[in-house]
Amino acid sequence: MAQWLGNVPDKEAVKNFVHGPGIDLLDLRFDINELKTALSDLRQTTDFTAAAEADSFGALAVTRRPGVEVPTANDLSGLYWLRADDRYQEEPREEAVNEAAFTELVPTFVGTYFEHVHQELTARFPIGRMRLLWKDLYNCNSWHRDPEPRIHVPIVSNPGSLFVVNNHCTHLPADGSVYFTDTRGYHTALNGGLVERVHLVATVPWVAPE
Repeated sequence: MAQWLGNVPDKEAVKNFVHGPGIDLLDLRFDINELKTALSDLRQTTDFTAAAEADSFGALAVTRRPGVEVPTANDLSGLYWLRADDRYQEEPREEAVNEAAFTELVPTFVGTYFEHVHQELTARFPIGRMRLLWKDLYNCNSWHRDPEPRIHVPIVSNPGSLFVVNNHCTHLPADGSVYFTDTRGYHTALNGGLVERVHLVATVPWVAPE
């Protein structure tokens, strides 16, 4: 006990990004002021938090399947697995999404900085769905895994907004940084801060070579 109490916890590192298994900082950066301005402009015409009042989670499609004007609930979420109770049995939820079909930018985002981000990401990586994900304060997602990894671009954050993947926990600062998250492993996002959390999230439908 004396040895434990003699080690004073680091109070500074927790406010920064800490590399770990399944999460890394990419060599790519966007203009955080442009991102915040684009989000502010978007909110003049779109309230993607309104539909999330029941569960404190909101998703707004940035890309879509060509010709599909209204996304389905599954388009905004999609297949995932979790162990829901004390049986510890992994079970699938919702339906698989054909990520490769989401090739068209939703018209609302055409000509915005979000389009620039999409262009830069698709020039470098195989990108499926792109969504704006909103999380209210004092809330977290389920502990689950997805079929594919994700790329995260935090736009609005706070020190209490954390990402946990493969039992590694870290903060993702909203400073224009771009993060790879291997969400094929079990993970969750939580917001323990006093302000909202908004991330731009792109699916990476990577296929293992045969």
